[in-house]
Amino acid sequence: MTESIHILHTNDIHSHLEHWPRIRRWLLAEQKKWRQIGATVVTLDIGDAMDRVHPLTEATNGQANVNLFNQIGYDAVTIGNNEGIGNSQAQLNQLYDKANFDVVLANLRDRKTNQPPKWALRTKIITTAAGTRIALFGLTAPYISTYRPNGWEPELAQQVLPGLLAELAGKADVLVLLSHLGLDVDKWIAKNFPAITVIIGSHTHHLLVNGLLINGSLLAAAGRYGQYIGHITLTIDEQHHVLTKQARVVKTVELPMEAGDKAEISGYRRHGHQQLKRQKIATLPQTLTAKPIGNSPQMAMALHAVAQAAGTEVAFLNTGIFLAPFKKGVVTADDLHQSLPHAMHLLRIKLHGYDVWRLVQEIEKARLFLRHFELHGLGFRGKLFGDMVYQGLTWDAAERTVEWCGQPLEPERVYTLAAVDTYLYFPFFPTIDIVGENEVLFPGVLRNAIADYLRSNQLSEVHDEH
Repeated sequence: MTESIHILHTNDIHSHLEHWPRIRRWLLAEQKKWRQIGATVVTLDIGDAMDRVHPLTEATNGQANVNLFNQIGYDAVTIGNNEGIGNSQAQLNQLYDKANFDVVLANLRDRKTNQPPKWALRTKIITTAAGTRIALFGLTAPYISTYRPNGWEPELAQQVLPGLLAELAGKADVLVLLSHLGLDVDKWIAKNFPAITVIIGSHTHHLLVNGLLINGSLLAAAGRYGQYIGHITLTIDEQHHVLTKQARVVKTVELPMEAGDKAEISGYRRHGHQQLKRQKIATLPQTLTAKPIGNSPQMAMALHAVAQAAGTEVAFLNTGIFLAPFKKGVVTADDLHQSLPHAMHLLRIKLHGYDVWRLVQEIEKARLFLRHFELHGLGFRGKLFGDMVYQGLTWDAAERTVEWCGQPLEPERVYTLAAVDTYLYFPFFPTIDIVGENEVLFPGVLRNAIADYLRSNQLSEVHDEH
């Protein structure tokens, strides 16, 4: 007789909890349906389940997302960059304290101890009733420039997989990789490590409606934001060999809504806002307004905050980061989050004078285009990139010269600037990545730096725009 194994999977939900009631019902119903006829069900999540853009995730440091996952009975999850970098090391070390599921992760170590995190398993093996051994293991996107300053040492897939597969040789019949690496890397793994039965992908938000078979490995992926749920079916013979592999997805919006869904979904957001509103940051004597083009009281304050946090005189930011002004009176953590929901960390950049000049050239050349550019990802959670504003830099378009705090740039002198890490990965300012000595600052993100600044200054007067 053959055996059926059903792998149900989610990925890149990014705290889009508007889909959660339907996802939960479908997963629980599918688990029950297949188990009632004696099939094995394995339920997995492939990372980026949380995103601090949601107020409840922000207020609970992702603990609320773990609580929701506890409703499902996941067998294993791996982490994405939103869990790994969106949390400080201390926050990540506590994230899964109350989880009723296992985390599998094989390519992250603590930089101080050189040990894997205590909250993760290198591999997990599930043995079915028929005796088939299913090995689960996870790999996350190895963002070296951001993981290292957060206290972690990531490893590349090609560094980890040979040893990992050698460890599992003879111990498993089915190998399932939870890959938060992206489609291109998944394809490379399939071509180079055909022993892996199934590669369930994420990170690049790709959707494989019926899967993709490469070199004998089945690739599967369910898009992003909980818009789809994945279902992989394996048939296994009596010798525990895989006979067939099939992948499909279910479109979440086509699943039925129930009467309480809207109230549940709005309740998540309401509870998040309530918790954040209880955290008072500062009191403003007057409203700090923002503008889509050029400097503003809010932008001037933010530039001062970023420069102070990074220990620099010069800073630059884009106007699109502000989604709401800071109103006169008490400013709470909720006000900060609504205005700045981004997952951006601060970036300290060291450049020679000539390279500062070239960076400004790149910014000025792209300025008009970027004012209306719709930016997705890279830590940005707004709509338009907007206009770039400098503190401490002056650009003379006619002379094509740059002044640093009122003085001409010295080509060989090393200068330090402050910005956000989005610009490091942004394709329009290549000078930063190519020649910059860059340091992503942890812990905290842009709004945390602004909160610290508001607390320390209490802004007795609004900053001017110069």
